[in-house]
Amino acid sequence: MLSLLLSGDYQLFGIILLAIIFSLSLHEFGHAASATMLGDRTPSLAGRLTLNPASHIDILGLAMVVLVGFGYAKPVPFNPRHIRHQWGSAAVAAAGPAMNLLLAILAINLYVWFARSGSIAPDSNAALTLLVMAQINLLLMLFNLIPLGPLDGHYIMSWLLPPRLGYQYDQFNARYGTMVFLALIVLSIAGVPVFRILTQFAGSIVPYLTFV
Repeated sequence: MLSLLLSGDYQLFGIILLAIIFSLSLHEFGHAASATMLGDRTPSLAGRLTLNPASHIDILGLAMVVLVGFGYAKPVPFNPRHIRHQWGSAAVAAAGPAMNLLLAILAINLYVWFARSGSIAPDSNAALTLLVMAQINLLLMLFNLIPLGPLDGHYIMSWLLPPRLGYQYDQFNARYGTMVFLALIVLSIAGVPVFRILTQFAGSIVPYLTFV
């Protein structure tokens, strides 16, 4: 995103930044809402059961998105001991990516519907905003499903595996997951196309999300 600022493309920069703030906020709200529905009041007591971006956005994490292309929001706290079901922690983790998927589906279908009806021009700011929203949310979904470090995917993977393997995986991730994850980010920043597959996959699934 920094390249957009340096090249003077302030309009696209603003659209992407607002889309990221909105998408990260809804992602974290998904976690909070899921934990609350499953019986844990921790997110609500922490002030996270809200759509207000100020409660979810981390300034340093947002700055990292601008500077290096990777960042984060404030993690939603929850207490697994208060969750009603054994699969509850995995459900809370999956709720964030699921929210991003829903936003992507909504954005891409609104774009197609408006474009077909002639309500917006394909090269208009409204069209660009919807396309950016769809792409960013698909990338956030796929990125957070990586089963490493602090990402949502490691909670989901732990639940999907048989108990013995799940325990071994948790031990590995606790010891090495964050280091492996950070190494992938460093390689990506250095120019190695580590996450290009996510971008390509996000683009490839768009036609399957269009229903109008």
